Amino acid sequence: MTAAQTPPSDYRLLVPRDWFRVDLTRERWRHQLKTFVDKESAEAGAPAEASRRVWTSLRNTAEHAVTKGALEFFLKTEAPGGSLLPASLLISMAPTPPGSAPEADDLAEVLTRRAENEADVEVIVLPAGRTVRVRTATTLEFHVRMPGDVGYLHMAFALPLSGSTGPMGDLCDAMAHSLRWVGTR
Repeated sequence: MTAAQTPPSDYRLLVPRDWFRVDLTRERWRHQLKTFVDKESAEAGAPAEASRRVWTSLRNTAEHAVTKGALEFFLKTEAPGGSLLPASLLISMAPTPPGSAPEADDLAEVLTRRAENEADVEVIVLPAGRTVRVRTATTLEFHVRMPGDVGYLHMAFALPLSGSTGPMGDLCDAMAHSLRWVGTR
C-alpha cells in the first residue's frame, strides 16, 4: 500500500461544545443518553410522558444504530425551553475488506435510486476525501470514503425543527468539512 492508501486508525471531527456526546462503544451509553433527556426535560419543564417518549425514541435509535456499527451519538437541543426534539448526529463506520468499497459515484447512484426523488444526492470533495452527501428536508447525511479503500464513515444529521437548510444545516455541513483522518501516513 502507498501512503495515500493507508487505512486510518481513527478520525477527528469538530463538534461544538454544546452538543452532548454519547459514546456508543461503551456499555454506559444508555445512562449518558438518559442524563441528556432528564436534563433537557427539567430545563424545558416537560411533562413526564413527553420525556418518556423522547427517551424511548432516542434509545431505540441508538440501539438500532449500535447493531449497525455506530460509534458516537451527538445531541443538541434546538429550541431552549421549548421542544425536546434534539438535533442529532450519529456517526457509524461501515468497514469493508480492502478493495471492495464502492466508488463514491457508484454509491451515489445507488442512493439516488433508493431516494426516489425524495433527496438531493451528490458527490462532493471534503478534506477527508470523496463523499456522498444526501440531503432531505430534515436530514443531512455524509458517506465519507475512508483511505485505504476500507469502507465508509457515515455521519447522519437529523434536524427535525430547523431543517437541513439555513444556519443549522450550514453548521452540520461545516462539521462534516472538519473531518480528518488519524493514523494515515
